[in-house]
Amino acid sequence: MAGLSASGLKTQIRSYTEVDSNVLSDSVLENIILNAQYRIFRDVPIDADRKQQTGNLVTGQESINAPAGAVFIRGIQVYDSTSATTGPNVWLEKKDITYLQEYVSSTASASRGKPKYYAMFGGATGESDTTSGRMMFAPVPDTTYKFRVHYNAAPALLENNDTNYISLNFPNGLLYCCLAETYGFLKGPADMLTLYENKYKQEVQKFANEQVGRRRRDDYTDGTIRLPIDSPNP
Repeated sequence: MAGLSASGLKTQIRSYTEVDSNVLSDSVLENIILNAQYRIFRDVPIDADRKQQTGNLVTGQESINAPAGAVFIRGIQVYDSTSATTGPNVWLEKKDITYLQEYVSSTASASRGKPKYYAMFGGATGESDTTSGRMMFAPVPDTTYKFRVHYNAAPALLENNDTNYISLNFPNGLLYCCLAETYGFLKGPADMLTLYENKYKQEVQKFANEQVGRRRRDDYTDGTIRLPIDSPNP
């Protein structure tokens, strides 16, 4: 699957708009492509961004680093074991950090236990676990329980001649989104901006149907999708 590279996308944008690099310079197009990728990222929850990570809680420590690049946490499992992510486990209930701060009055041994609640807070560049925010737990762990965190990570962005999930699996939508951004930058023509904006919206709906529809259901549990077909009465 060839897909689109960043350099190939720049070439197509200039070709579609018939505007050369004197106006659509590499730096301008890099910003347009970046904006388009983040728009798609926020328009559609993409399965490729769903990640898992395991680790150990720290005895007597109320918070730990979130996984590197975590945008938001979808769920956390805490196991009875301190050495394996198998066997009995519980899903923690997500609460606001203010709730946990009131709940955790002390980190002393007498106030510790197996966590029931969690919250996410903080964050900076998101390039490492120390800059992606923290996960807080209540009660404060009384031992080093194993845990599994389910989260959505920031997408790998398109650079140079590389490809990423969007450019490989949604190249037409990425191109249309970039063209809509480009005509916005060029201040028109308005009809071309509207054309590619509508094209993007049509394609992103199909992509969303795949990502949050077909990829998250199966025929056995959900049944086969049946489309109504109009037929004349005999």
